[in-house]
Amino acid sequence: MTIDAADLTRLDRAHIIHPYLPGSATERVVMTEGSGCRLTDSEGRSYLDATGGLWLAQVGHGRAELADVAHEQMRKLEYFTSFWEFSNDRAIELAARLAEMAPEPLNHVYFTSGGSEGNEAAIKMARYYHHRRGESSRTWILARSKAYHGIGYGGGSATGFPLYHEGFAPMMPHVSHLTPPWPYRTELYDGQDPTDFLIRELEDRIAEIGPQNIAAMIGEPIMGVGGMLVPPADYWPRVREVLDRHGILLIFDEVVTAYGRVGEWFAAQYFGVTPDIIVTAKGITSGYVPLGALLVGDHVAEALLREHGFPMGYTYNGHPVATAVAAANLGIIEEEGMLARATSLGAFLHSELEGQLGELPILGEIRSVGMMLAVELVKDRDTREPLPLHPDRMPHDVIRRETGVIVRDSAHSLVLSPPLVMSETEAKEAASALRSVLERTAPTGEIRAA
Repeated sequence: MTIDAADLTRLDRAHIIHPYLPGSATERVVMTEGSGCRLTDSEGRSYLDATGGLWLAQVGHGRAELADVAHEQMRKLEYFTSFWEFSNDRAIELAARLAEMAPEPLNHVYFTSGGSEGNEAAIKMARYYHHRRGESSRTWILARSKAYHGIGYGGGSATGFPLYHEGFAPMMPHVSHLTPPWPYRTELYDGQDPTDFLIRELEDRIAEIGPQNIAAMIGEPIMGVGGMLVPPADYWPRVREVLDRHGILLIFDEVVTAYGRVGEWFAAQYFGVTPDIIVTAKGITSGYVPLGALLVGDHVAEALLREHGFPMGYTYNGHPVATAVAAANLGIIEEEGMLARATSLGAFLHSELEGQLGELPILGEIRSVGMMLAVELVKDRDTREPLPLHPDRMPHDVIRRETGVIVRDSAHSLVLSPPLVMSETEAKEAASALRSVLERTAPTGEIRAA
């Protein structure tokens, strides 16, 4: 049975609850096909995907070889549990590969179905690690404002946006949020060097709570939903030193940054810091099958595996189809040189954005690491006051409708995270699309008609 475009839209409105979509919204964009960086909707319209879905389509859409791997594995073994002594060959092979890729001593892997599950597990691991070591008082989690750590209660509580807490309270207790590293917003740091300010704040917060009460600090190496916020180069090494001194674990939420997005397998390698736990998902399969993986240090795993083991499991831990697809996806990233491509093409796209947008009065700054880019919009360049955005006419919506280029708005920034297979021609197309709308955008946020 073939359902036409109008019926698809009607059935969507009638039956699907979309994240973050107001009930009053009527428009639907129903995607039906994808290839590389291109998408096609149910009405035959073509789009350039400059978001990689939600930061994850590393190898691009429509890779038949990944579909073939999934098909072959389903015919052989579609699923069996990884609880207790049970395992499967595909999960074992992928875990060994991830341990080889990760910084030492992250030699252990705990599989999940995605990032939110991963952050829940990481927070529990951190608390349980200290409990097993006889320090059950260590329950506090340090996080940052403008952080995003998923939609579970642990990760959701660590998330630093009040919007994501409203209506869900009470949130998980013993979470404390710190100032984010956002060098462009100099007003956050009282005229001080940003890292000096942030490290002093961290030390003061640890003293206030008591180091004997803190389990871990969780942080995105680069804050994605917060607006692609890149910390100063000395930020993470200095944070690591402070946490080590107080026996506090460091959890890197690399759900967005891992698997080539920043030009390395992990942003931990980019910043030269080894966390105790790395949470990954998204790019591990390029979105072809849901999967996540925590990379866990030897010292943490040793404590978790004592006695009856880590008392927490998901039905789909180590799913054989998902892990088979992940291994094939990582092979494509490696064989096609996508880590180096993320660096070179990311620099090219940054340059194109500078050339197209550099003289616009509403441009605050362009931030990028690899294939993570953000264009921050301001009302006034001197005061850096954020551009007021109109909910019924957001720049990213106008860009999509008028040009077919899909970008994302995030904290007064337009964020781009394209598939790593994007061409230079497509990068130019994306930059030109932003220019075509932003050059008509007034400091009031109003977008003039084309």
